[in-house]
Amino acid sequence: QVQLVESGGGLVQPGDSLRLSCAASGFILDYYTIGWFRQAPGKEREGVSCFSSSDGYTDYADSVKGRFTISSTKGNATVYLQMNMNSLKPEDTAVYYCAAKYGLAGSWSNLEWYDYWGQGTQVTVSS
Repeated sequence: QVQLVESGGGLVQPGDSLRLSCAASGFILDYYTIGWFRQAPGKEREGVSCFSSSDGYTDYADSVKGRFTISSTKGNATVYLQMNMNSLKPEDTAVYYCAAKYGLAGSWSNLEWYDYWGQGTQVTVSS
């Protein structure tokens, strides 16, 4: 059974750092692209970043470029989204989701492109 489980969310202050995890099971992560998305209250779900396991390709939304880093450890069926120190802003508050698509990164920011979704983890940035 394919499963994606996000973890690592929480309440943090502006400027703090946070690392989200997306644990994959039921499929071989090496053949998939993992995307991170977020949805703030009253807003549409938007693409944040992607990681293509087969070739190591990564991409970021302009809003997080230089602040967030996506990564995965070879052999570890987990993809991380590191929200770097001094980078988190109140506007990053959202439920963060990961999603999986078989193959290389293509239309990674398109929600409909993905095969599987996790349930999400809440990130709240507030002083």
